[in-house]
Order: sequence, then structure tokens, then C-alpha cells
Amino acid sequence: MTAETHLQGVEISASQFFEIWHHYDSDGNGYMDGKELQNFIQELQQARKKAGLDLTPEMKAFVDQYGKAADGKIGIVELAQILPTEENFLLFFRCQQLKSSEDFMQTWRKYDSDHSGFIDSEELKSFLKDLLQKANKQIEDSKLTEYTEIMLRMFDANNDGKLELTELARLLPVQENFLIKFQGVKMCAKEFNKAFEMYDQDGNGYIDENELDALLKDLCEKNKKELDINNLATYKKSIMALSDGGKLYRAELALILCAEEN
Repeated sequence: MTAETHLQGVEISASQFFEIWHHYDSDGNGYMDGKELQNFIQELQQARKKAGLDLTPEMKAFVDQYGKAADGKIGIVELAQILPTEENFLLFFRCQQLKSSEDFMQTWRKYDSDHSGFIDSEELKSFLKDLLQKANKQIEDSKLTEYTEIMLRMFDANNDGKLELTELARLLPVQENFLIKFQGVKMCAKEFNKAFEMYDQDGNGYIDENELDALLKDLCEKNKKELDINNLATYKKSIMALSDGGKLYRAELALILCAEEN
């Protein structure tokens, strides 16, 4: 079955949702924009018509918002709002625990308890189970395992069987995912270490809130196209959510600013 055929369904399974996302996010950058988004909207309308179904109110509002928007951009969360997906699976994208980037960063800190910089499949399974429990939903272990595997397939961009911070951040609505903006300003390891040492002015091995403020101001000035200095407070608050009692260590800041080297 094709992605377009799945769009005709009255209720879409978790696996079908993954196939739809993977098909339309053709460049794998974690969101649909430009031609990807316009193709999706066009084929959604065609599929519903072919199935003899009208657009739902949510779909119609979505088409009205993004149908003619040249700069439109949506993530998995926005897609989940309009497709009639399995209820339990949909909860992962509507969970109020992840309604802001700060909430997300705090959640990351909880599940990446060993500060490894990634969440493995077992940690992800616990994460999903907790989300369901917060929504007062019970689910069979076999279904939870299935959802965990699908989430890995959805978010594990480099196919290493674990999720990094930027990968799991796709659970956030696009407008809340500040990490997208930092993708274009990441440094190689050498540059990052030099910057860390420069802004760790007292040489105590971590960056405090004031030192982070100085670092981010300079980044905003150097990267005006990607970063907006008017959002400085939001960037800082979200990044400091990774800190240990106000101490932002090198490994945590590297998750935001240090690019992977192959």
C-alpha cells in the first residue's frame, strides 16, 4: 500500500503513520516544508475525495493554514493532529509534558540519567510508558514494544538504534523546537572546546547562566539568519534545563552546539 492509500483510511495505524511521514519527509530532515508539504496537502485532498470522504474540520483548517504558505513547515506533531491515528499512539504527540522546549529538555535530563547523550531503546520504552501513564492509559507490553520500535524508525536519523537529543526533539511542535535553529550554528569539536574554554571565564569546568548569556549573545550576533536575539531568554532557559543545579557542563552544552564528526 502507498502513503496516499493510507491517507484514505478512517483510522491509521502507527506503522501506517510512520510510512506516511517517511514518504513525505523525503529529505529526512525531520519536517515537511516547501514542495514536500504541498505534495502532502494535494495528495491528502485527492485521497479523501477518492475514498468518498470530506476533509475533517482539523484537515480543512490545516489546508487553509498551509495550503498557500510558501514558508510553511510542519513536524510529526502537527501531522498527528490531523490524521485519524490510533489513540494510544497519538498520545505521544499530544502529551502535555512536552508542550514546550523547556519541558522537553527537563524530560531529556530525566531519561538520559547517565549523561550519555542518547536514549537507548529500553530508556525510550520507559519514556513512552510514562507518557501513557500520565494520560491514564494502560497498554499491553507487546504494543508498547511495537510503538518503541516505530518511534526509533521515525526519529533515529542515523540508524544507530538510539536517539540523540535533536532526534527525540521531533516530538515537539516545529515552532517549539528551538534545536532546529541551532543545527546551522553547530561547531566542530575543536571549535566547540575552544568556545567552551573562552566562556568558562573562571575555569571551573562548567558554564553558569551569566556565561551562557554571553555565549548566546555572541552566537546570535554572528548567526542572525538562524538565531533571533529577541529569543535569547527562551534559548537560555531551555538550555539551562540541561544543567545540574545551574552548572552547565561541557557534555550537556555539546548536545546543543557540537556537531557530530564522522
